[in-house]
Amino acid sequence: MDAPAGLRERKKQRTREAIADAAIAMFMEYGFDHVSCADVAAMAEVSKPTLFKHFPTKEDLVLHRIADHEDEAAMVVRERPAGESPLAALRRHFLAGLAARDPITGLNDAPQVLALYRMMEASPTLSVRLLRFAARRAEALAEALAAEAGGSPEDITTRVVAHQVTTTLRVLADENLRRVAGGSASDEVYPEAVVAAERAFDMLRCGIGDAYA
Repeated sequence: MDAPAGLRERKKQRTREAIADAAIAMFMEYGFDHVSCADVAAMAEVSKPTLFKHFPTKEDLVLHRIADHEDEAAMVVRERPAGESPLAALRRHFLAGLAARDPITGLNDAPQVLALYRMMEASPTLSVRLLRFAARRAEALAEALAAEAGGSPEDITTRVVAHQVTTTLRVLADENLRRVAGGSASDEVYPEAVVAAERAFDMLRCGIGDAYA
């Protein structure tokens, strides 16, 4: 008798989490480039085909942790309250992330978060994938902005705005991460991070003008 769909899904999720946990633990201890997928499969006690069923590439074993953020800016634009501009919604969301110490803002000094970021920066292959993540993030935002304006995501204004916004978010996060990785507590950095974010979004508003601001 086949297991109910809900049970199968929970089992699938537990397997995925076990593989991911084993991978991160090994990557942290030995370095991303010194651990093979076969090593991870053995540690997680699954076959290589099972591993690749859940994570198509070795890089996905790490980057799945930020994959949900790829569409985050686009979602903020789509789900913002009536009367709020896209840029105002993105500003509000980022400031809320700072207050919550969301790792995606860079303002999180948990040792495991910092170790993960250091590992990602140290691996050339992960760095390349992070560039692709940034590009897809901008493309998703462009699609959301185009839908807002009834235009095309290929419109040059829409694309420039989307890339300006996502690049600004990355720069803000990188600066916060640089400071906490340097030994500053997130609570110590927070006030200046807010000031920097407000200034950056003010600059965006002036540069974007009436387009989505």
